[in-house]
Amino acid sequence: MIGALRGTVVAHLPSGAVVVDVGGVGYEVHLAAPVAPATDEEVDLAIYTVVRDDQILLYGFADFEERGVFTQLLATPGVGPSTALAALRTMTAPALRAAIEAGDDRLVASIPGIGPKTAARIVLELRGKLVESPAPSVPPVVADALRQLGYASGEIRELGSLDWPSDESQALRLALRTLGHR
Repeated sequence: MIGALRGTVVAHLPSGAVVVDVGGVGYEVHLAAPVAPATDEEVDLAIYTVVRDDQILLYGFADFEERGVFTQLLATPGVGPSTALAALRTMTAPALRAAIEAGDDRLVASIPGIGPKTAARIVLELRGKLVESPAPSVPPVVADALRQLGYASGEIRELGSLDWPSDESQALRLALRTLGHR
């Protein structure tokens, strides 16, 4: 899984995606930002990877909090990557979280591609679940992987006191081993 990319925007595609050059390799990334960065601009993106039978899709976010909201939106029945991306292009992650927590399904329904029924489902499914990112002491890639595996933010926050190795795969193993002993 690709968790983050740092590189230079080298092209804008008709689909709205950008190509980010990272060490000579161009990655096509669909951005949540309402305005794409300029060509030749350096970007540092949190990435959500979708692997399908015929393609690998990368979705890019300004930070891991934004990516976390995207991931939680995907867990809602009837919400796919395009709809979740449209939500974050329309509203900031904190504004979307506030609307969901307030139960404002009308505001959520104002997002292109989300009708009243889907908005009500999003509010019902996610209200009380869109908490802020875990403590910064937990490596963001580890926190996101644990969220995708179904661990709650509270469980992830409890890992903050661990002495994290610099290698991400070793850090994830440490987190899973620690969570398994509880």
